[in-house]
Amino acid sequence: MSVAVHFGAGNIGRGFVGLLLHEAGYEVVFADVAAPLIEALAAADSYTVHEVGAGAQDHVVTGFRAVNSAQDEAGVVAEVAAADVVTCAVGPTVLRFIAPVIARGLVERDPEAAPLAVMACENAINATDRLREFIVDALPEGERDAALAKAVFANTAVDRIVPAQPADAGLDVTVETYFEWAIDRTPFAGTEPTIPGAHYVDGLAASIERKLFTVNTGHATVAYHGYLAGADKISDAIAIPAVRSALESVLGETSDLLVRRHELDPEVHRAYVTAIIARFENPHLPDTVTRVGRQPLRKLSRDERFVSPGAALAGEGVEPTALLDAMGAALRFDVADDEQSVELQALLRSDASDTDVAQQITGLEAGHPFLAPFTDRVAAVRA
Repeated sequence: MSVAVHFGAGNIGRGFVGLLLHEAGYEVVFADVAAPLIEALAAADSYTVHEVGAGAQDHVVTGFRAVNSAQDEAGVVAEVAAADVVTCAVGPTVLRFIAPVIARGLVERDPEAAPLAVMACENAINATDRLREFIVDALPEGERDAALAKAVFANTAVDRIVPAQPADAGLDVTVETYFEWAIDRTPFAGTEPTIPGAHYVDGLAASIERKLFTVNTGHATVAYHGYLAGADKISDAIAIPAVRSALESVLGETSDLLVRRHELDPEVHRAYVTAIIARFENPHLPDTVTRVGRQPLRKLSRDERFVSPGAALAGEGVEPTALLDAMGAALRFDVADDEQSVELQALLRSDASDTDVAQQITGLEAGHPFLAPFTDRVAAVRA
């Protein structure tokens, strides 16, 4: 049986990527640093992914293994060295920490084995490219070329809402019925892995940005405006007329950019946006504004869901007011148990100038046309 090592045994790992790899016929090896989770997986024969929404089904996942990557690094290295596929859903900031283990696995891999397919399944643009850079840095210079020749690195775009789970869910995961896993087939040169739940595309830029600037930008917009409006769940927030209007305005701005940049069919894209909004309205998804809005500093960073499209539009001479308003709402996201929220509020209370704070948050260079209007939002929050 083919083997897939998946880093990140959390809800997305089990309920999305791990499920699709299992259904593709892989024995999935979950690697994670969370000892209780790994122990539970190692002791279990199966877990169930419960879909909610139209056409919902339950999917039972079996035939998996689990390795603690903090306590048994050598074991994870050996799994990577022998695997057919390596995926991850750990969050973009964690890629640098799993890269050395993958690098060691490539060094130990049999040079006669088929190349290892490495695909980062993160909510970030070109996450696999980032992972590859960290792997390159972790490889000894004398072994670098030989090790990299044993792998194929392919960017992906992933989309499935996996809300916070009930406290008594155990290993089971509740997910929405909709999902998309797009993989760039170009690097494989005709040898891409068979994963029926995924679809391969020639070049991924349009797929990645369409998803990031619609699903992720829209979701966060509802979360931050909904938080300020006192809503608890995303479905409650989008039912508030002012929040719905803010969402539609934001997606109007990002849609304008996407249609022009990627030459999308406007009617097809409009239908996609309508479908995305319907997903946010799903009352069966118990998703909260605080979960979706968590890690505001990451979400407000340079290559993420707000600044990336906003900076592009500003560079064209357009001031994206709705995106800026959503970012202003994000600045007021004050959740005590979210580390980045606490850090953001401390930064806003610091003695740094409004411009310095705006630059620290966004990573925009001085003089960028998007920096000044965002600085105005920072100043308004600090006033």
